[in-house]
Amino acid sequence: MARLGIGFSGGLTASEIVDCVRLAESLGYESAWVAEGHGGDQFAVLAGCAMQTSRIGLGTAISSLFVRSIPTIAMAAATVDELSAGRFTLGVGSSHKVQVEPEHGVSYGQPLARVRDAVAIIRTLLREGQVQHDGETVRIENFDLWFTPRRREIPIYVAALFPKMLGVCGEIADGVILTRSTLRTGAEAMAHLADGADRAGRDADAIDVTSLLPTAVAETRREALDMMRPGLAFYAGFFPRYNRLIAAHGFEDEAADIAAAWARDDQAAAIAAVSDAMIDATSIAGTPEHCRERIEAYRQSGIGLPIISPFWQGDHPKADFDAVIRACAPG
Repeated sequence: MARLGIGFSGGLTASEIVDCVRLAESLGYESAWVAEGHGGDQFAVLAGCAMQTSRIGLGTAISSLFVRSIPTIAMAAATVDELSAGRFTLGVGSSHKVQVEPEHGVSYGQPLARVRDAVAIIRTLLREGQVQHDGETVRIENFDLWFTPRRREIPIYVAALFPKMLGVCGEIADGVILTRSTLRTGAEAMAHLADGADRAGRDADAIDVTSLLPTAVAETRREALDMMRPGLAFYAGFFPRYNRLIAAHGFEDEAADIAAAWARDDQAAAIAAVSDAMIDATSIAGTPEHCRERIEAYRQSGIGLPIISPFWQGDHPKADFDAVIRACAPG
């Protein structure tokens, strides 16, 4: 069966996510991934999923390496891995300064070094049961586990958008989590992963390439495209890094217009600046048949594991998620 994941980033209660993951498992999805942000405690949600499923893989996409301590992340990962009988993948990332500092009151800096330190700490703690680490961004005098992890080696995937972080992934990660990819992104990312892998003496082919893909399913392409427009305006308007990514995908004018509208607090203008071409290039939006074809195109482009991330709006997000999960189910 073709590989396919399902991602959750908000809109649903914890119990509703568990129900959706049970449905996804019954339809053959390989994995389910839970973000955090403002959508609830991802590890608690995944623990609930672990207790209600038996086959589907479970992962974080992503867990911010700034807003939790690194040993806390390691313990949470080991806990969900135990409850899921070894089905857990830890997806981590540096998140964004515009979230970390104003929303959490935590200083943000040196994201590349933070990722290196964090991955080293987590791997050592799980493998050896204790860790001391004097890194560039994190110093741990001593931390030890008072339990034995089910697996001493849990897969760690790292979120990356640009060449430097992709190179770090090539050096240290078991997989990379891309987002808002185009059909060119997979091949471009693999080249940077290979550079990093070469530096570390690793096999780049062993690194799993995944991508979160915002998804909207509707009766018509026009309806689906319009559903996606506000979300893309938010990402390109609020997050400087995503604005840079959209511009790098070939939409410099649109990215500039969205950023300018967002800066003057004109969300309507930001949404109006999102072109159909931008949505088509970075999302999956259309009828069920079109969406399934688009998912396959991403696979063929080098994305080993497409992770659809349903876009929700209105008062009944659970129905929207159920519809997307059923419409895009792997054949």
